[in-house]
Order: sequence, then structure tokens, then C-alpha cells
Amino acid sequence: MNDFSTVIDRRGSDSIKWRRYASRDILPLWVADMDFAAPPAVVSALQQRIAHPVFGYAHPWPSLTESVLAHLESEYNWCIDAESIVWLPGLVSGLNIACHAVDGDVLTATPIYPPFLSAPRLSGRNLHCVDLAEIVDGWRWDQDTLQAATTETSRLFLLCHPHNPVGRCWTHAELLDLADYAERNDLIVCSDEIHCGLILDTDKKHIPFASLSPAAARRSITLMAPSKTFNIPGLGCAFAVIPDAALRRRFLRAMDGIVPHVNVLGLVACEAAYRDCADWHRELLAVLRTNRDRVEAAVRSQAGLRMQHVEATYLAWIDVRGLGLENPHAHFEAHGLGLSDGRDFGAPGWLRLNFGCPPATLDEALRRLATACSAA
Repeated sequence: MNDFSTVIDRRGSDSIKWRRYASRDILPLWVADMDFAAPPAVVSALQQRIAHPVFGYAHPWPSLTESVLAHLESEYNWCIDAESIVWLPGLVSGLNIACHAVDGDVLTATPIYPPFLSAPRLSGRNLHCVDLAEIVDGWRWDQDTLQAATTETSRLFLLCHPHNPVGRCWTHAELLDLADYAERNDLIVCSDEIHCGLILDTDKKHIPFASLSPAAARRSITLMAPSKTFNIPGLGCAFAVIPDAALRRRFLRAMDGIVPHVNVLGLVACEAAYRDCADWHRELLAVLRTNRDRVEAAVRSQAGLRMQHVEATYLAWIDVRGLGLENPHAHFEAHGLGLSDGRDFGAPGWLRLNFGCPPATLDEALRRLATACSAA
């Protein structure tokens, strides 16, 4: 059994997550960075690499590439060619490169992970946002709203799959609808699938957008990384899968002179994560399911709060508008809980809570959540 219960003290370390509130008694549950130790197999692989004292520029090696190919095939029944892979120092870099590589306006659905909103602007592209529709049993795309936002110059759709922050695991039917829409409107789909290893509902499965059909693959840029699933985001390693050679060349040209080499330790960790950490991953999901259920129960018990069921990720998207607060983010900080502000996701009045933490940490977080609600 792996240890997911020990509270590791990250205060005073290099942690962005914990340094934000270094001088205040605020529990940080904001950025998507879990408070669990990395898998032992990853730590061991890193230690072995560090024993070799030269850290020059690294080129991906055959066994690393094979670990990625084998992982995608075994987990998602998705067989790709090795040449489709483009290594990246981070997934956010991939979002920005895609916006540079594809000429035309950009579409996405809000609420959404903040780099989806900033990448088009930083690339000089027009961004058109549509709201996800919230219905009784969850979040959906609204085709009518999407159609109204699509223009003759729209060429790129930024897809978050699974979705951050609403926690949806998009179904096969929903993805087929999007693929059909992209085909009819000549859109490239850049699919951020960084949370694909974090499907919590046992009756659901991640389906890579590009695996839907050869036609979907031809108009796809899939962004993946081991960073969220195996809690190694600081090692800076991700990759794009771009089956279409012409689109891949455009993506590579957009990288020229801007994107640095991938961190050699990130590459080592990637191989170990995909090859040797299945048991750790299985145990992690069980812990996250329990944490998810506890957060959902706590939210249900508090007047003024509500949330939809989290199918995937370790992020709870909480509607706090019922509390009538002028600044919800500041209010919860004042009561010792540091959450992500919904305004950054295009949704004022919402907060995002990261429940990727040991049970004892979550105990204290839920206690503070109740206190903040009582004080509203």
C-alpha cells in the first residue's frame, strides 16, 4: 500500500501553492498541485538519473517513447505513431503554441482553466467564449450558443477534456457531436487532456478526442502530461500528439526560437510514471473518490452552497453566490481557506477547491469551509 495519509509539510519550501500564504494561517487548496508524495517508482528513477552527474540537453530516448505509446494503447485503446509526438516543457506552452499555429479566431467554453482565456490574447487572436449549460444533472455544451459564437474566421476550438473546473468526463456521444461540429465549421480542436488519468466515476472512461475517427485525428492537437495524475508538475514535461503531418509542421514552426528543451528529469519521471506506477495510480483514485464524496456531502450540508457531481479531476467547482458575498474569494481567505477565484475562470461567484490532499488536511479544510459559510 502507498501512503496517501501522511501530511507532508510544504510550508517554507519552494511550493508556489504554499508560499502564497506563508505569513497567514490560510490553508491553500487553490492551484492544481496535490499534496501527496510522488510515486516511489518515479522518485527511484529520478535518484538513479541524478547519480549520473551530467545534466546536459536531453533528447527523448526509445524506451521513453515506447512508454508513452504503450500507456495510450493500454489505457485508452489509442494507437499512435511515434512521429506524432511533439515534446513540450508544459501543457500551457502547448495551448499558446496552438493559438500561434492556427490562423483565425478561437472558440472555447466557459467557465474554463484561465490559460484558455489568456493564450488567444497573447497570440493576437480573437477569442469567442460560450457558456457551458448547467442543467439538473450536470454541465453540457449548448450547440445553439456555440453556433452563434462561431464566425467565418473561427479556426480553433480549445477543448478541456476532462473539464477543468466543472469536472465533466465528456461522453462518446458528446465528443462525436463536437467532432461533427468541427468538421462542418472547419475547426482544429486543441484538446487539453492533462486530467485524463483522473476519471473518478468507475462507470466512465476517458476517450481521447483524436481517437474518435481518422477525420477527428486529422484536425486535432492533443495535449497530455503525466504531471497532474502523478503529481509531478514541477518537473516540466508534457507532449502534444498531432497525427496530421502538415498541422504538426505548423505547430513545430510556431515553437521555433521560443520553446526550450524539455527538462531531462521530467522525461525520466514521465517514463517511470507511465511504465511503473499502475498500482499507485489505482490507490490514488480510490483516495480521491473518497475525498470527492466528502466535499460533495459538505457542500450539500451548507445553505448557500451548491455544486455538481465531480466525474473527473480532483477539483470541486462550488457555486457560492447563495451566500450573497461581495468578494467570496476574500471572504473565504479571511476564514483560513485559500481557494481559486471563479472570476479567473470567467465565472464570478464561484470558487474552485483542490481536494487532492491527505484526509487530515481535508478535515481541516471542510471545518474552515463551514466556518466561512456560517460567518457569511
